[in-house]
This record gives sequence, C-alpha cells and structure tokens, in this order.
Amino acid sequence: MQDLHTLIEKSVSQLGYELVDLEISNRGKLLRVFIDKLNPADIKDSVNIDDCSLVSNQLGNLLAVENDIDYDRLEVSSPGMDRVLKKEADFVRFIGERAQIKLRVGIKDESVTATETTLPRKTFLGFIKGVQDGLVLIEFDGVVYKMALSNIDKARLNPVF
Repeated sequence: MQDLHTLIEKSVSQLGYELVDLEISNRGKLLRVFIDKLNPADIKDSVNIDDCSLVSNQLGNLLAVENDIDYDRLEVSSPGMDRVLKKEADFVRFIGERAQIKLRVGIKDESVTATETTLPRKTFLGFIKGVQDGLVLIEFDGVVYKMALSNIDKARLNPVF
C-alpha cells in the first residue's frame, strides 16, 4: 500500500496537485484518489472536473504500466468542502477554518462546563489556530487546546455557511 501511495503521490504532484487521500475498497478492486491543487489562488480555487480527468488519465496510464497493481475501477475526486486533514501542512493551510477532530487518546477537558470528574475529551469542533512543534492548536469553547498530530485519529474541515 505504501508503494502505491508513493507512486500515486509522485505522479499527482508532478501534475501540480496534492494527494489528499487514497482509499482502496471492494477487496482492492476500487482505487479512490482525492486530489487538491498544490498552490491554489485562494480557498475557493478548488479542483474541477478537468483536473480530475487529467489526473485520472495520467494515473490510468501509470497503473497500466505497473503490472503488479490489480484494480477494476479508478475514481479521482476533489476532497470536498469537508476535506480530511492529515498532514501538518493541511492544518497550516487551513488556519482560521473550523474543523472536527477526533483523538485516539482523550485530553483533559478545560472547558467551563468541565468538573473534576469530567472524562478526557476525544472530540472537538473548533477553529484551527495554528501548529507549534508538532502540536495542532484548536480553539474550542473559548479554550485553545494543544493536541499532538500523532494523537489525531480523524480530522475534517467543517465549513461554516
């Protein structure tokens, strides 16, 4: 899987896109690739159908040459408005945006409603304030929490409309 991820990431980045996520499902028969622009003009400069078509054609040719990769269907898509956040660069890029974060191991709840017996908190819906020394800063209920990137199980943008 790591070799496939590296192969696709290299090819996608040569075209000027970022590999946001790669999913393999249906017993490896479906490859789903999520891409974003490497250097968007602004937050609204998103991937369109022509971008997906270009990357799909490139990956189709690349994977046809790689004989050891067996799949039936390839899907290339935009990550959407609620895109996943995986890398430190993702959190830096989206400073000021609202995100939903689920941690592997909970951290101390410091909100005003917390008591001595409140369990550690694992889920947060707040605004990304920055990244410092491998820690993601999220403002939730008026408190800025620091969470290790390695402790983040899932994170997605949660846009405000």
